[in-house]
Amino acid sequence: MDADTSTLLRRLLAERPVAALATLHREEPAVSMAPFVLPAGDTRLYIHVSGLAMHTRDMLEHPRVSLLVTAEAGGEWPAQALPRVSLQADAAPLERESEAYAATRAQYLARFPDTAPIFELGDFRLFALQPVSARLIAGFGRAYSLVGAELDAWLRAGA
Repeated sequence: MDADTSTLLRRLLAERPVAALATLHREEPAVSMAPFVLPAGDTRLYIHVSGLAMHTRDMLEHPRVSLLVTAEAGGEWPAQALPRVSLQADAAPLERESEAYAATRAQYLARFPDTAPIFELGDFRLFALQPVSARLIAGFGRAYSLVGAELDAWLRAGA
């Protein structure tokens, strides 16, 4: 993958605020939307979700999830060729009393300042999503798969 393609796809994670989140719900796939943040230098994406939401219970029962982030439709790309990043990840809740929680909360609020009141609700939790593989599509015939150290380096490239 050339540097321009890598930058195009990595920029999706920096600029697009919402991903489609796929979980396993009662042995069936379920998709919802999840605002996310990928802090500079980190390999994990973070989401803030309600304990009342189906996807939260799903992640606690089956931690493997998938996220899809796409470029905005209607621009220079045909719908079938939209640049996109699909990540398979392992989800884990952050402990509220941890330093990681406090730092992640600050980073999340920097991206989504209007969510501050939601952090005061007892049923909302931060989850860390650690990608284990990625499928990157930059248009027709421009598909790439990343795992391991190569994936980690690509995720950190926005730092």
